[in-house]
Amino acid sequence: MRITAAISRKGTPAPIIETADLEEPRADEVLVRLTASGICHTDVHCHSGRGMPVPMPIVLGHEGAGIVEAVGAAVNTVAPGDHVVLSGASCGQCPSCARGRPTYCDEGIRLNFGGQRLDGSSPLSQNGTRLAGSFFGQSSFASHTIAPQRTVVKVPADVPLHLLAPLGCGIITGAGSILETFQLRPGQSVVVFGAGTVGLAAVMAARLAGASKIVAVDIDQGRLALARRVGATEAILSDAKTLDALRDIQRRGFDFTLNTTTHPDVFTVALECLAKEGVAGVVTRPAGGWTPNMPGLLAYGRKIQGILGGGANPHLFIPLMIDYWRQGRFPFDALITEFPFESIGEAWQACVQGQIVKPLLRM
Repeated sequence: MRITAAISRKGTPAPIIETADLEEPRADEVLVRLTASGICHTDVHCHSGRGMPVPMPIVLGHEGAGIVEAVGAAVNTVAPGDHVVLSGASCGQCPSCARGRPTYCDEGIRLNFGGQRLDGSSPLSQNGTRLAGSFFGQSSFASHTIAPQRTVVKVPADVPLHLLAPLGCGIITGAGSILETFQLRPGQSVVVFGAGTVGLAAVMAARLAGASKIVAVDIDQGRLALARRVGATEAILSDAKTLDALRDIQRRGFDFTLNTTTHPDVFTVALECLAKEGVAGVVTRPAGGWTPNMPGLLAYGRKIQGILGGGANPHLFIPLMIDYWRQGRFPFDALITEFPFESIGEAWQACVQGQIVKPLLRM
């Protein structure tokens, strides 16, 4: 079928909307008419070439939500008319997938960043020329997409569908880090570095979990004010005195830190402000060289924990986040700024420049 899609090409400041061709769904695939897609910094970095390498031209986008239009013969979890959120791709066969840990799938890098299915094909083309697709199993910067059944999460039809799109990546990463990976308990403490989508979702989740101290650290006072509104007990402007300020709040250190930034100095502070046997969670890598303080790591039993997708199973965790939102305890919609799909260039620049927290494209 003929669709519209925002295509990333080398040297362009943002994806450009063009027409493209989309295959029919295969036996285990689902055709989805997209209603919305969030823009994530992973999209921005892959488009610019600073992130994980992807083939180009490619249709990016991995926070999609929409309505099922058709299903393949082997699909048994959704049907036409169902409302769905799209998550990352996974193989379903490896030990991680068997344990319900699809974010750590053995084929995860190939499936999510390879621009193709495992067999090397892409469902997208343009005038007979192949386009890379299947980004995170979805390529959601488009009017329609084909996604594997495992990528598709059915959601209630009485919830505003477009608002749910960012649950598939940024929000599940932040909230899942707190609730699934850390399994933070009431009375424990956490510092969140970076008050973007991931960080603010983590703040909300920490409040849900009953944390006694929830400290947000950022370079922007507006984002720190938002962090306080959604659950932070303290907010600190990031500067050379951040570590001292954190030690003033919690003399013996914090149980957990979650670093959503790339600055090497923040990695150091996130480790040094931990209590004995504390855990420093990281969802990205430092820009440039960084070496942890190994004597402190050893002497205090501290740990560094890499985290993808919050370590959460989307099929279980996305419905949980929706329930918390219904209860008024997880106000993720406070992070969203909406743009029409045709204004993707404006939304893209607002994301790149940090003017807004979560840009949401309405198809």
